[in-house]
Amino acid sequence: MSAPALEKRDERPGEPPTETVPATEPAAPPPGPATRLAARLAARPSAVLVALAALLVVVSAFVTGSGAWPAGMTVDVTTPLEDLNAWLVENRDSHWLFLYFLLHISNNAELAVDSLIGLFEGLGWVGVTLLGTVLAWYAGGAGLRPRALRTAATALGVFLAVGVLGMWDPTMETLALMTVAVAAAALLGLLLGIAAGLSDACDRALRPVFDLMQVMPAFAYLLPFVLLFDIGVPSALVATVIYAAPPMARLTSLGLRGADPAALEASASLGASSWQRLRTARLPLARKEMLLGLNQTIMMCLSMVVLASVVGSGGLGDVIYRALGKVNVGQALTAGIAIVLVAVLLDRTTAAAGARLEESETRAPSAAASEEPRKAGPRPLLRSPFTVRPGRFARLRGWPSWLGLGALAAVLSALGPKLGEEEWPREWTFRITPYVNDATEWIEQSLGSGVPVVGGTLTWAEGVTNGVLNPLRDGLNATPWWALLVLVAALGWAVGRWRAALTASAALGVIGVLGLWTKSLDTLSQVLVALVITLLLGFAVGVLAARVPRVEQWLRPLLDTMQTMPQFVYLIPVIALFSVGRMAGIAAAVVFVLPAVIRITAQGVRQSDPAALEAARSMGATTRQQLLQVQLPLARRSLLVAVNQGVVLVLSMVVIAGMVGGGALGIDVITGLSKGDLALGLPAGAAIVCLGVLLDRLTQPARAEGR
Repeated sequence: MSAPALEKRDERPGEPPTETVPATEPAAPPPGPATRLAARLAARPSAVLVALAALLVVVSAFVTGSGAWPAGMTVDVTTPLEDLNAWLVENRDSHWLFLYFLLHISNNAELAVDSLIGLFEGLGWVGVTLLGTVLAWYAGGAGLRPRALRTAATALGVFLAVGVLGMWDPTMETLALMTVAVAAAALLGLLLGIAAGLSDACDRALRPVFDLMQVMPAFAYLLPFVLLFDIGVPSALVATVIYAAPPMARLTSLGLRGADPAALEASASLGASSWQRLRTARLPLARKEMLLGLNQTIMMCLSMVVLASVVGSGGLGDVIYRALGKVNVGQALTAGIAIVLVAVLLDRTTAAAGARLEESETRAPSAAASEEPRKAGPRPLLRSPFTVRPGRFARLRGWPSWLGLGALAAVLSALGPKLGEEEWPREWTFRITPYVNDATEWIEQSLGSGVPVVGGTLTWAEGVTNGVLNPLRDGLNATPWWALLVLVAALGWAVGRWRAALTASAALGVIGVLGLWTKSLDTLSQVLVALVITLLLGFAVGVLAARVPRVEQWLRPLLDTMQTMPQFVYLIPVIALFSVGRMAGIAAAVVFVLPAVIRITAQGVRQSDPAALEAARSMGATTRQQLLQVQLPLARRSLLVAVNQGVVLVLSMVVIAGMVGGGALGIDVITGLSKGDLALGLPAGAAIVCLGVLLDRLTQPARAEGR
């Protein structure tokens, strides 16, 4: 129905007829915030479900005030584990499973590690330093190339620094265990990667296994092997191999599946068999990925070997573990510096080997193409004595080079006692422990609570603990168990529909059935606080690094150093700043996880579509509008990956945080591992894995597609 018309005036002679003006209806008032929120909730039923579940949690927490898991719904796992532990102790020397299988693995592991330690002792500190420097020089390409000289200088500096710090013997123990673990993990990963790369069935079967192994914290690997091999080097070695093999397997499979089809077709057309195609075509084409997998395996082995000191593996990790138990920051820092130096040495050596391989593959076609012109051209009559021929060290490749290195090791082993002592001379050491302890005491007194206005690190830790951690933990414990299950199911449904909801609810239910409800909620509160702090800092710094190239250049060496440091090392500075407690564990987790979140965020923001950014600029969008409306929405997938990696890595620090007062599940795992108490450590480790599954399913909305 049309609106009525209003006539301005009657028509008069000599004047044009008056047009009628339609009457406009009064403008409706703009919708208020409540109306807009209701409209959005109506358009997204999953948001309504989550909001109702959150309201239920709050109301039930205020009404009941207690959310303990019912005792009648728990399962006693302590008694069966104690019985199993007793049976293993009684039958470890007589049962066929140990005599004909596990005992051989244990003996060979100890023999291999002891043999390498004996070799290092026979070489002496001079022989080990020379051999390590030569190996690094060869990995860098040999000759007088700058890369080879830098790598050799790095190795020489690392060995000398370790000796000066007085950490020679623990470092040799760590290197011996590292060498055996890397060799076994690389071989196992190579075999699994070849199987997954050549067979679709093997790839489908191994993929969920690798996914589960990436979610599990590092300490979870130690629990079952302590059950089988008891405390000592064998359990640490086997756990390290299993933990570090997946990167090698995944990248080997990726390299084999990404091989050039034209090269494979050419190999098949020449009549090569499957084995010949694998040996001469597939594996050479996958060398880059395999070398990257070896680098990742080496770094994961080093991290796990240090953590395995809890079960008696010895080495640098044992020094840190004992020092942290005595709150001796100086001793722990000395061993931590040695670990970082070893990590830098291994990382730089493998990176140099990868750069040499890439350089050789790049130069091979051009050298072949220019071979005939070089043969036909005239040769120079005079050559500078300082000019190094590119092919002078070309013979240092393949089996001749390994024979030469073996001969050098034999000679150095024979001349070791004559070259110097087995151990680093004590008079050449410099102890930094008393200076570090004095500095730690000064930090606690000056920066802990004596800073004007801001208070200090101890004041901040107390404020976060009393203002955030304790209320969050008390709120979770006050919420009824069934309300938390409803909230988790609603979040899972909103994220990934029924499969994510069932998986997350089942993981939380298993925690309750194990009888670890209260401790798990305490651990969950610490994980959530650490995750929020990490994401806030990581997103802010990552966006800044993506938009300001100079900031990225400044951060790159710092992030590289932080990513090569094992998890144990992060505990040392946080004790000096935050003392012992839950906040120290949270700070260590934040520092450990921050590099990964920063890099993933920066990469996602930097790779935003240039056309979309240009269109936004042409429309007059400000820098803030470009970031919030273009770059961050386009980087959504990378941000979700950063969140997921943050969850997994923060959870992996839960056990380590138990060493510095984190309590809850972490201290149970540490105590169970160190004392061989499987009834205490194994259920706590299983609860941590369940928390990992729960948080993983709730932070992957991309998986909701198609469910």
